[in-house]
Amino acid sequence: AGMSTYVYVDGEADAFRQGQGQGRKPVQRRTVDYTATTVRHIESRVYQKHPWDNEMLQPTSGAMLDFLPPSAYPHVPATSFATKFVHVSTNKIRTGINCVLFTPDGRRLLTCSVNGEFTMWNGMSFNFETILQAHNCAIRCATFSHSENWLLSGDDTGCVKYWQLNLNNLKSINGAHTEPVRGLSFSPSDLKFVSCSDDTTVKVFDFARAKCVSVLSGHGGDVKCVDWHPRSALLASGGKDSLVKLWDAKSGKAAATIHAHKNQVGSLKWNQNGNWLASGCRGQQLKVFDIRTLKELDNFRGHQKEITSLSWHPRHETLLTSGGFDGTIMYWIAGRGCDDDENDGDDVNNTKTTSRQQHTESTGPCAEIRGGHEAAVWSLAWHPAGHILCSGSNDNTSKFWCRNRPGEAPRDTSVRTGPAALAEQALIEAQTLVQEQQRQTQRGQHQQRRPGGMGPPPAGFPGFGPGQQRPPPPAPP
Repeated sequence: AGMSTYVYVDGEADAFRQGQGQGRKPVQRRTVDYTATTVRHIESRVYQKHPWDNEMLQPTSGAMLDFLPPSAYPHVPATSFATKFVHVSTNKIRTGINCVLFTPDGRRLLTCSVNGEFTMWNGMSFNFETILQAHNCAIRCATFSHSENWLLSGDDTGCVKYWQLNLNNLKSINGAHTEPVRGLSFSPSDLKFVSCSDDTTVKVFDFARAKCVSVLSGHGGDVKCVDWHPRSALLASGGKDSLVKLWDAKSGKAAATIHAHKNQVGSLKWNQNGNWLASGCRGQQLKVFDIRTLKELDNFRGHQKEITSLSWHPRHETLLTSGGFDGTIMYWIAGRGCDDDENDGDDVNNTKTTSRQQHTESTGPCAEIRGGHEAAVWSLAWHPAGHILCSGSNDNTSKFWCRNRPGEAPRDTSVRTGPAALAEQALIEAQTLVQEQQRQTQRGQHQQRRPGGMGPPPAGFPGFGPGQQRPPPPAPP
């Protein structure tokens, strides 16, 4: 739920109102408060045992009171398309944002910048909270542990640092890699973590001893991303050699290699169901694999530039979000089948061609924020409740996006390309054209009508007709 409210900084507004000359002027700050809808959802679960029992949302502003959190609509992932711009947060020293992530409780957002700073932002009112010089060079990646007690960060020198949630630095692994650390991920038990680097290696570390357990070598170039399976000892990594490799974390050997991309794989993420693996490449393709069969489940096309970041929704299993090099953010629904252009013949009745054409339309982006940023979107992070998306970009900003209210038209930053949206746009354009023609007709009739209704005005009649000026008023006596 998006709303505007007054937020007073450090209670100084009271001093300002009392005329003491100190304190800041109260400012109107935008906030997204999800407390009321969450409480309403908890109350309604008593008598609404199934999501289908929820009240039907009406496309009116009055339905805002009935708009529940994303967890109330597990069967409708489209309710969580966060295309409405809420706030932009920028440091005083403007530098690119390489990584953004919400704290496990969702109260704050942590951003990692090119100049090695941690910045904390409030997760509800988005105001600045604290800043810390964490590294001496660019921070490339960061991740929270599943136990919600630890934070790992990696930088350009190959150093990995341990942090508590209060940003207290307890340990550093200098020389973990010889090149920039590109990815970090905890094991399900938090006893180990994995890192990848531009030195072509993937390393598994013992978290308590801060020692390298195994080195996984097999990529033919820089390793750009890595992610640990949510429930088992299975790792997935993608690199500059356009390969997606699966590793056995216990034995340190490669379990499988997926040759599906033709360009550098820049990002990949496991789904929480443990069966789907999403990967995005420089070739503007976003693929979802089912690792049970090692088959391609979806092949999404829509980005005009390289795919630089991925994030699965925390509440909706099928909702996938991707960020592009041109600043575009897109939303996809996974699990609807593969759209593969190669080796796809037609049968006698052309039934396969018809179904493929229908599916090609469905595999476009379900929603998008075109031009959401002015540069590459390096990182995407969902709020744990799933109602806010944060994007960190190379244009030095972190932007927050929320769900549209019921009955609210999407903003200009949302460019919808589906069949229904195109039909709606055509209808709006036709209505606008008819209204413009009516206005021109009325304007022409008005110009031909004299004040008394007796035909066109005589030549030189003051005050009427295009280009003629009214005479000056008479001078006062």
